[in-house]
Amino acid sequence: MQLESWMWVAFGGFVLAMLLVDLLGFASRREEVPFGRAVVWSVGWTLLGFAFTGFLWAWQGRAPAEEYLAGFLIEKSLSVDNLFIFALIFAYFGVPAAYQRRVIFWGIVGAIVLRGLFILGGAALLDAFHYTVYAFGAFLILTGIRMATHSDIEIHPERNPILRLLERAMPLTRRYHGDRLVAQEDGRRVATPMVAALVLVATFDVVFAVDSIPAIFGVTRDVFIVYAANAFSLLGLQALYFVLAGMMGKFRYLNIGLAVVLAFVGVKMVLSDVYEIPIYVSLGVIVATLAAAIGASLARPVPELEEVAKKLT
Repeated sequence: MQLESWMWVAFGGFVLAMLLVDLLGFASRREEVPFGRAVVWSVGWTLLGFAFTGFLWAWQGRAPAEEYLAGFLIEKSLSVDNLFIFALIFAYFGVPAAYQRRVIFWGIVGAIVLRGLFILGGAALLDAFHYTVYAFGAFLILTGIRMATHSDIEIHPERNPILRLLERAMPLTRRYHGDRLVAQEDGRRVATPMVAALVLVATFDVVFAVDSIPAIFGVTRDVFIVYAANAFSLLGLQALYFVLAGMMGKFRYLNIGLAVVLAFVGVKMVLSDVYEIPIYVSLGVIVATLAAAIGASLARPVPELEEVAKKLT
């Protein structure tokens, strides 16, 4: 859809205001977030994301609304999977619950910047080089296969090159000094484990952006819809984390569901010049697959992940 400049500015201002409310109004960075508050905020932001579907339908019609809804569901579901990795990072470094919010805050800020850059880059590539659609499609199919066949999540902080460079530049202590990133120990400046956690979260932000942006471009090429779906999926992300931290053991098959969705979108992109799969079919496949994955996960939680969840609460 073609938008006038003032519409982009107005929508961008609205998104920025909502992100500030979400990031700054949710809770104090030093307090442990009550589960009930996290649920209320998470549900509220998710409903706002769904409500934008109705606004688009009234404004632009059914097709753009369905494209947005499909994109929003993909991005929100990928965000859930990403938050599990955040949880594993916190468990690895033993980040106290009261300090986790600061890392998540900057992780979301990083995700906003990276997704914005990837959206602009992806749109430019698709406009300039049509064959990019096949590369994106093949990448999503391979990502789906990898996600389905590798159920164990490994973070390997010791292999992270950025973390290695950090340790060379500044000693890394194993002690926490509140939620400070840098502290003084024995007369020298040291980086706390909070920095290490932030480095890993930033690293995975890049990986998340690489996965999520091609996925939504497989549903729509409209840059505004891509931007809107990403913006609304990021709203409430920190509240959603604190909801999921107590429910990690209940999503055993989410990876499988996401793998199927990514592979399906990849196939859709590869076949786009031969047969254009209708958006309502795509939406139906996405909703049915995620619903089946969540239903199966609730029926058979993973005991090992429940142990990780206990460390985070």
